[in-house]
Amino acid sequence: MSARLAKPAQAEFSHRSRPPQACAGAAAVLGICGIDEATLTPELRAVVARLAAERDRLHDELAKARGKIAALERLADEDALTPLANRRAFVRALGRTIAFSHRYGVPASLVYFDVNNMKQINDEHGHAAGDAALRHVATVLRDNIRASDVAGRLGGDEFGVILAHSDAAQAHGKAAALAEAIARTPLRWGKDSVRVSAAYGVHAFSGTDKPQQAIEAADRAMYAQKRTLARAPA
Repeated sequence: MSARLAKPAQAEFSHRSRPPQACAGAAAVLGICGIDEATLTPELRAVVARLAAERDRLHDELAKARGKIAALERLADEDALTPLANRRAFVRALGRTIAFSHRYGVPASLVYFDVNNMKQINDEHGHAAGDAALRHVATVLRDNIRASDVAGRLGGDEFGVILAHSDAAQAHGKAAALAEAIARTPLRWGKDSVRVSAAYGVHAFSGTDKPQQAIEAADRAMYAQKRTLARAPA
């Protein structure tokens, strides 16, 4: 008797242990393993087909929604005028870089740029030329930094560049190179060649900075450079 009873138990065990790949067809749509396809009525098959179509539709809508969310997030972080991060995104990246620098003891620095003579450019060539000058500066910055660095427009004619793994000396060298790149590539505006230049200030993170404190320190360094240049003999 015990031997005869053991066979159904063994068969039940084998049936429940069927691997997932054994599920197919309508049963796979419902997530039911071990169902005999032959037992499905036409009505049930129709229900399963409708459920499968609805599942696919919801999957497509979810993918589209995720794409729209990603696009909106990118727009929220992009500057409206230039191809750089806006102030919000830049400050967020700055906070992360400061925290990383403090935690792992690696150097990092901030460079603050201020475009010179923007009022003169606007007055002589118009505000459209002024906007073009800002885009010109942004493009030069973007094209001359590493993938690990971050460039952003802080507002008006002010820009920032976060230099990862750069101490004060390295940051000063890179800032000077960026300022030179801006100055040696004049903006072509119609028949005119508009000279564009920028002053800069550098702040190496101390590890205890807050993003706004770092920006203000680099801003002060930039104005100190402007005062120095203004006092220099022509």
